[in-house]
Amino acid sequence: MFDKEICSNEMKSSIAAFSSELKNIRTGRVSPDILKTILVDSYGSKTPLTQLSNINNLDNMTLNINVWDTSLIKIIEKSILDSNLGVTPQTDGASILLKFPELTAERRKELVKIISEITEKFKISIRGIRRKHIDNVKNFEKDKVISLDESKKYQDDIQKITDDSIKDIEDISHSKQSEILKV
Repeated sequence: MFDKEICSNEMKSSIAAFSSELKNIRTGRVSPDILKTILVDSYGSKTPLTQLSNINNLDNMTLNINVWDTSLIKIIEKSILDSNLGVTPQTDGASILLKFPELTAERRKELVKIISEITEKFKISIRGIRRKHIDNVKNFEKDKVISLDESKKYQDDIQKITDDSIKDIEDISHSKQSEILKV
C-alpha cells in the first residue's frame, strides 16, 4: 500500500541534500563548511580535511587550517589547489592560511547561475520521487489492490507533497541567491 510518510521522507531527504550542497557555495563571509568536501590522500585512504585538521575563521575572508600531522601539509595544499576553490594556500608551520578574494559582481552572478542549476537538478529529483510513487499507486490500482477513488486520492496526496517540496527548494534557493547578491 501507499505510505504518505515514505514519500514525504524521501522528498525531505532530497531537500536536506539540496540545503547541504548550497552550504558549499560561499556568500559574503567564508565558512569552514566550504572545506567539508575536500578529501585528502592520507595514509593510503581518502580522508575529509575536517578530520585531519582544525578549521577556524580569522576574519570574514580568511580561514586558518591547523593541521594535526605536519607531514600531510604538502598533500593538503595540493588537495586545496585541486578543489577549484579559487584560493592559494599559504603555509606557516603547522597551519595553512586561505585568503579568499572579495566576491566581484561578475562572480556573484556566476554563483547565482550555479545555484539555479543545482536548484533545477534537485527539482528533477523531487519529480522523480513523485513519478516513482505515482507509478506504485497506479500498479496497486491495476492489480485491484486499491480502488480508482483511492488511487486518485493517493495521487493527489503525492502531488501536494511534491508541490510543497518544490516550494521549499525554491524558497531555500531564493534565500541563498539574495544572500549572494547582497553586497
